[in-house]
Amino acid sequence: MSTPPSQPAAQPSRYGRAAGPVRPSPGDRIKPKKPAKVQFASTTLLLEAFLVVFATLVAYGLRNVPYSRGPLELPNAASIWLVGGVLAVVLLVLSRTVGTPGGYVAGSVVQVPVLAFGLVVPMMFVVGGLFVVLWVVSLRLGGRIDRERAAYDAQHPETAPNAD
Repeated sequence: MSTPPSQPAAQPSRYGRAAGPVRPSPGDRIKPKKPAKVQFASTTLLLEAFLVVFATLVAYGLRNVPYSRGPLELPNAASIWLVGGVLAVVLLVLSRTVGTPGGYVAGSVVQVPVLAFGLVVPMMFVVGGLFVVLWVVSLRLGGRIDRERAAYDAQHPETAPNAD
């Protein structure tokens, strides 16, 4: 089997496919990309859920140590786990719903309790504040990437999976 002289022969890789980038052929169905804003916001909320779980562990561990807690003292271990667990579950649920109507608003509203957890564990003011900044950056940067993708897809309709 020979190849036409205008096209160099593709060398098979060790995985059995031709080496080099695979270009879509006209008529191929290209899988649409998930919006970057949804990916960034979902990841941020998921990481915040882990943050809250670890902050809950800290609050539980420091519950009997004087001078190491914040100004708000939860009365017992059950209330510490209830507050931390509910907040973590809310963040997990919201991480899956940010692409729906109101998802970004709910994600923005839940940043307040994450920061308020600093009343129990003071370091959460710093770490929670960093996550609030990360939330704002993920919304802005994700929106910008989505706009740039849409502009690129408009200029290259033959390879635009997201343009219909």
